[in-house]
This record gives sequence, structure tokens and C-alpha cells, in this order.
Amino acid sequence: MNVVVNPARIARDLANLKVVGTRPVRPDGVEKVTGRAAYGADVVLPGTLIGHILRSPHAHARIKSIDVSEALALEGVKAVATSADFGDIPSEVHFGAEGQRVNHREIADNLLARDKVLYEGHAVAAVAATSAQIAREAARLIQVEYEILPHVIEVEAAMAPDAPLLNDQLFTANVDPAPTQPSNIASVIRMGTGDVAKGFAEAAVVVERTFTTKAVHQGYIEPHACIASYNEDGQAVIQCSSQGQFVIRETSAILLGMKASEIRVVPLEIGGGFGGKTLTYLEPVALLLSRKAGRPVKMTMSRDDVFKGTGPTSATVIRVKMGATRDGRIVAAEAELKYQAGAFPGSPVAPGCMTIFTPYDIANMSIVGYDVLTNGPKVAAYRAPGSPPAAFAAESVVDELAQRLNLDPIEIRARNAVREGMRAVYGAKFGPIGCEEVLEAARNSPHYTAPLGKNQGRGVASGFWFNFGGDSSATVALNGDGSAMVVIGTPDIGGQRASQAMMAAEILGIPYEQVRTFVADTSSTGYNMVTGGSRVTFAVGTVVCQAAEKVVQQLRERAAMIWDIDVDAVAW
Repeated sequence: MNVVVNPARIARDLANLKVVGTRPVRPDGVEKVTGRAAYGADVVLPGTLIGHILRSPHAHARIKSIDVSEALALEGVKAVATSADFGDIPSEVHFGAEGQRVNHREIADNLLARDKVLYEGHAVAAVAATSAQIAREAARLIQVEYEILPHVIEVEAAMAPDAPLLNDQLFTANVDPAPTQPSNIASVIRMGTGDVAKGFAEAAVVVERTFTTKAVHQGYIEPHACIASYNEDGQAVIQCSSQGQFVIRETSAILLGMKASEIRVVPLEIGGGFGGKTLTYLEPVALLLSRKAGRPVKMTMSRDDVFKGTGPTSATVIRVKMGATRDGRIVAAEAELKYQAGAFPGSPVAPGCMTIFTPYDIANMSIVGYDVLTNGPKVAAYRAPGSPPAAFAAESVVDELAQRLNLDPIEIRARNAVREGMRAVYGAKFGPIGCEEVLEAARNSPHYTAPLGKNQGRGVASGFWFNFGGDSSATVALNGDGSAMVVIGTPDIGGQRASQAMMAAEILGIPYEQVRTFVADTSSTGYNMVTGGSRVTFAVGTVVCQAAEKVVQQLRERAAMIWDIDVDAVAW
């Protein structure tokens, strides 16, 4: 590999930047270290009730009846809710943030189980009372009659023809001919290129291995929490810890039959998310209880609730087969990815398929992915959802190919590295992807050749992830004293208030300390998709830069008007 890097060009580009690339103090830092930052569990309103959820003790059971009469009769109980309060939500599928499958009927059934409970911890009913103790006691008084059903946990067991069915109305999508029997396999994804059989015939070395990974929870420090208030005029306010206040608004409006304009969602500080707070668990239920009780309702999950009732990443079984010539050229690759979706469709198997071989230029590829229902919580995103298990499998096989061919692990990757202008298996044409440059930098790093001590090792792996774009909006405004405000609509989970302020300051030509960034509620800024998919610095940052450039242009036009000169004569 021979990569040409122009240090002079890089130095010149960096020299032109005055703010971006520095390490300023984060604007949220002081409030967080002094304990003044408001998180989901910190907000209390006058007359606040405490909400509590009754969860299923069974992994799979039919709900024959729910009797809430004793709970309602308990002194201090102001409201009880079940799935019947959501009404009949239509089952319609669309794809939202990070390509996540969205079906509001399934969301409603996950928030409060309708006909069956599909995992231990599945929410069955909710109570609002004047204290947490009364709410918990009322939940214990709710009588639920279950018909216990067989359950299935492991992904391959769930794919078997005789496996217990979670949803007897689910027919596997994306297969031809269309199936006539229901299945736990929600969908099949296929992609590929070239002639895989021909490629393997050309290979001197072929390695085939199967890898398993377990479901892992994101483990954020702050549990899910919110407070919802439904007012007499039909307007509602939700304050919550979430990775996307607009998703909370949309979901709550659809499930409660309200208009989006009638709900204002205020994003609070977020104590970790890592993708796990892109889904909705409490907010529509809290708002439903508030509407029934006529008072604000606060709900906070226990740690037990978080682990039982919210989504981890998928458990997976991934088979990878790769073949290479004697000189280390990978000529064929085949993968079969089986991803656990949990109780409802929507595992990140598609991103897994899209990323598994993407670091490499391979002429012949075949990739098949399965989205599989199991009796567990619906899975949620977790740091490049779907990609880490796929990369683990593919990179392990690449390492074994290198060993069999007596090649350095970086060298085999360099000989097959994807480059600008090539196309990914899913169709995208790459711009300056930088794969070769990263490998060369790793090869030249002293960490790669430094002596290893006792019980030390050194590993190399390549991986790929997208910059998810999505819908974004932002406002940049100047104050009378020359400082600036940046208003965005994406919760800050990684320091984005600082990064957006830095970009605005760079374009406006003012110090970073003179820019303040605010994360606005749903009534104070335009629509934004969630904070997730590695999109915010890239996508929202693009919008902030465009807004700052418009400010500069408008000020130049104003100066030109005052001075009665052409705008091109005004330098910023």
C-alpha cells in the first residue's frame, strides 16, 4: 500500500481554523459538576402524582382478564390505565431514526400489553397515586389472569418451524413467494454482488466460522424518567430524559389521539443513552394517567425496571465464510446474520448486513440477514447498532486468513481496503473514506511495534459506520452586544452544545465564549430527528453552519445598504 498524505495541506487547513480544533470548557459542565443540572427525575410540579407500572412475571402468556377495581378503590389512587385506554391503533410500518422500524400499534402494545405479554417485565397496567408507596400497593392489587404459553429466548431456536409463535399474524417479509404460515422471522434481508461460487473456486485459502454474541444492555447511569401534565385546555407538557423529544411528541400524540401541536416536550439533561433512549417507554403512559387524573404524573423506572422493560442490543448468531488468494487478495465473502429482535420486529440486522464487509473491496459477496422475534424486551440501538457483532465476526475471520497466509494483520487489510469512488454492497458510492490512510497511520504508530510485556497482546480490526443524516433545524441569532445564540433541537449526549457553538463561532468570527447553545423544546424550534446514528455533529452542524453563514450574509447586506455600496465590497 502506498498512500500519499499531504502534511502541508492538512497544516494549512488547520491553521485557518481559530476555534474548531481547540478544547474549550463545555457549557453544561458547571451545572453538572455542581449538581444543578435538571434530569428526568428532578422535576416536581404542584399536585404531582407518582406513577407505577405493573409488569408481567411471565415470559409469554395470554391475558385473559384484568381487574383494576381493588386498585381504584385504594385511598390515594387517582387513575389506573391499561391498553384499552389507547384505543385501536392501526398497524402501519415506517422507518425512522437510524433506519429503525416504527409501528405505533407495536409501540402501544409494548407500553401496555394488549392481548399477550411477550416477555418477563412486559408492562400490563399503570397506576397514578399520591405517593410511591400507594402506587406500588395499588399495582399489587390489580388482578391479572394469565394463560401461560411456551416461550423461546435463543434466536436460532425461535427460527425453528415448531418454535412457539409470538405473533400468529406475522408473516416473513421480503421473501418470494410470500409465506402462507406465520413465523417468528419478521423479515429477511439479502444483498450481494458478483459470483460467490466462482470467487471461492479461485481462493487458495477459505475460512468459515460461526460466532455468537449475547444481548447487552446499554447500562446508562440515569434510568428512564419523565413528568407529564395534561391541562384543562387540552394542552399537554412532557418533561423527560430522551434522545429525541420530537419522537416522544409524535408517539404520544398518535397513541392518545391528540394533535402534535397540543403537546410540548421539554428535553432535560440526559444521564447517558448510547442509543437506548431513542425508544419510548413511559411518556405516553404518564400523559394518559395525567389526562385521567387531572394532575401531573411523574414516573421513574427502578434499575430492575430498566433491565427488564427496556431494550438491550441484539443477541446474534453470525456465520462468516471468506476466501483469499495466496497473495492475500480476498476474492469471496459470505455471511449469514441472525439477529434477535425481542418481542417486536426491528432488530438492527440491516445495518449489520450493510457494514459487515464494507471496509473491504471484495468482488464477490453474498449476505443474508434475519430479523427474529424472541421472548425478550424489544431491542434498542446501542452504539452503531448492528455493526459491532458483524465486525467482530468478519474481522475474526480476516485475522485467521492473515495467519493462514502468514501476512501481517494490517497488510491483509491494506491489500483489500476500500477506496474513494468504490461502491458499498448496499449501493452507496464512497467519497474520501480514509480507510487506507487509517491503516497506514496504524502501521506507522509506535504502538504497533512497541515490545509487549508479559500477558500483553495487540490486535487490529477495521470497522465501518455511517453518518446518518436525517431531518434537522437550527437557529443562529445575534444579540445586541455581539454575542450569539444557537438553538438546536437534539438532546446533548456527547458535548454537542460545545461542538455547535464552536462551529458557529468559527463562521461568525467571534470567540467561543460569546456563543451560547440551547437545546429547545418541541414548541421552540423546528423538527429534529433523534440524537443518534452518529448524525448530530455532521447533520445539525451542517445546518448550524448554514444558519451562521446566512447571519454573516444578512449583516453584510445591511452594512452595504447603510453605506450605499455593493454587498461584494463588504468584507467580513
